[in-house]
Amino acid sequence: MTDRLHRALALIDAANAADPKGDALPYGERMSAELARLAPDASEVLQIAARGQHVERWLLPRSDYPEGKAGYLAWRREQARRHALRVAGIMAEAGYDPADCDRVGVLLRKEGLKRDAEVQMLEDVICFVFLRWYFADFAAGRDEASVLDIVRKTARKMSDAARTRALAEFALPPLLADAVRSA
Repeated sequence: MTDRLHRALALIDAANAADPKGDALPYGERMSAELARLAPDASEVLQIAARGQHVERWLLPRSDYPEGKAGYLAWRREQARRHALRVAGIMAEAGYDPADCDRVGVLLRKEGLKRDAEVQMLEDVICFVFLRWYFADFAAGRDEASVLDIVRKTARKMSDAARTRALAEFALPPLLADAVRSA
């Protein structure tokens, strides 16, 4: 690990350590671990994007936006924009050049999903972290139709290779496995 990569990750971790709920730091660490597992040769910019995916997310609460899909999507777009700016600033502080700082923004805003291999890898990592660490709690409070819907939406964002790998790694009930296969 280069000195500047180490510094950028440490700065992201320091920012996330301020999360009053304590969720941000473990999320970033899980993103890094999953990226290392799925793409051990990931670029430094992708490693930073994974760690900074939700940097300081708590600073913009979902409750600041209207209920419903439109409000949720507006909140997510603004979060992506804010994360991209914050992580680019961290990278500049750690010694990265402007091109790398711009590139991390592309990744965090998910520009080129399904067309850009690094954007797609970041999305695959996000989906794997969700399935591995957050899906069970998410599913526990919802009816079967809602769970099936979120599995379909998650699977649609994943690459073909990631869907195949998810089916091999996660013991999904047949209905959910079929939803992943048909995405």
